[in-house]
Amino acid sequence: MPMLGRMYDIATRQSALDLVAQGHSLNSVSKQTGISRAAIRAWQVRIEPLPRMLIDLAPCPRCRPEPGTPDDTAAYSYLLGLYLGDGCISPHPRGSFYLRIACADAWPGLIEACRAAITAVRPEGGVYNLQKQGYAMVTSYWRHWPCLFPQHGAGRKHERPIILEPWQQEIVDAHTWEFVRGLIHPDGCRATNWTTRTIGGETRRYEYPRYWFSNVSGDIRRLFTDALDRLGVEWKQANARNISVARRASVALMDAHIGSKH
Repeated sequence: MPMLGRMYDIATRQSALDLVAQGHSLNSVSKQTGISRAAIRAWQVRIEPLPRMLIDLAPCPRCRPEPGTPDDTAAYSYLLGLYLGDGCISPHPRGSFYLRIACADAWPGLIEACRAAITAVRPEGGVYNLQKQGYAMVTSYWRHWPCLFPQHGAGRKHERPIILEPWQQEIVDAHTWEFVRGLIHPDGCRATNWTTRTIGGETRRYEYPRYWFSNVSGDIRRLFTDALDRLGVEWKQANARNISVARRASVALMDAHIGSKH
């Protein structure tokens, strides 16, 4: 039996094995991760205990005799917004699930905020980035992710109803800005628009900030606008899939709680 050297956490092991499962060679994965080929090969043989170790670390807050909520409800509200925007839950061959949130490489702050939210919601689990071209798939492995995100289902989100459970709505009501921030970060932006006005025969250009939110799902847009209504933010339906926030006072509110992505 080869010596495997330093100890690696479960998320690191699973990340390396995911790369192998995608068709990368052991040499390639070893170079990418700095993990020895011997260790990766051993994990391939002994992968079965890994999901079980991860599963048993902590109980699901929803699977108790009296179902509860995640301990950090503010982080969950933000993560719920991220999931509804660019997230998905996919099954693992060994009976568990991956939570994956796609975060563009252009916004490293978003990637770190996503990782922090997942860790806060499930401190016992690991989080790793599966790098794709132009974006990172922030990923966490757990059999109970569908319990925390019952909106999970077959097909695209805009092709099925997206309705919050009462316990989720209570969290969103208590942490509405976190929810809005979670929706804006993947599917929205703060932009500068401009227009011209003619005053005294002279045409002048005016610039003004505006927030945009775009989503194909009418249900998700409604969740967004309902949240804005609770916060006193004025909005307009710009077109079939875009919501605009342009009133000065409302933009100032959004700036105070959301700001630009970074």
